[in-house]
Amino acid sequence: MQVLLPTFPTKVVFALTIINKAGGLVYQKDFADGLNKLSINDYLVLAGTFHGVHAISTRLNPIPSSHLASTGTSSLPSTSHSKTLSTLSSLSSTPTSDDRPDPPSGIEVLETTLFRLQCFQTLTGTKFLLFTEPGMPNVDSILRKIYELYADYVMKNPFYQLEMPVRCERFERGVERWVRGVNMR
Repeated sequence: MQVLLPTFPTKVVFALTIINKAGGLVYQKDFADGLNKLSINDYLVLAGTFHGVHAISTRLNPIPSSHLASTGTSSLPSTSHSKTLSTLSSLSSTPTSDDRPDPPSGIEVLETTLFRLQCFQTLTGTKFLLFTEPGMPNVDSILRKIYELYADYVMKNPFYQLEMPVRCERFERGVERWVRGVNMR
């Protein structure tokens, strides 16, 4: 039995989701068919779950092996009492996040055979999730343009309250126009 996967044009943006810094869903828009339709409750769960996994994954920044060797710490269990004391005394020199070369970024891309989810996180913690076709190029530049539209039309709107759902016609029209152009390329 052969499983047939759906085929899409080479460049398709399926949906955009915006999550506030607390993990709440503030915007969701479908642009093209191809993903299963979800209820608003499913999108709320998706937003909270992604926010939690993203937060945990930022803490999974490995310690460079060169630093472990210089401090004498080891991930292997020790049976020797003196080695245990040595390990305990070196805990004060355990590396902090300042010792790591780059700050952890969390999950940026999740790709399956049917779709790709790419996350762009702003400095304020707002996350933009873009669902696209797996082989779509330049997703990061598409997300940055959507962020520019968000900054111009939502954040500069004097009636918008931070962390609340986005209800801005100019943003809606701008994003729809931009994504329609991307999907037609």
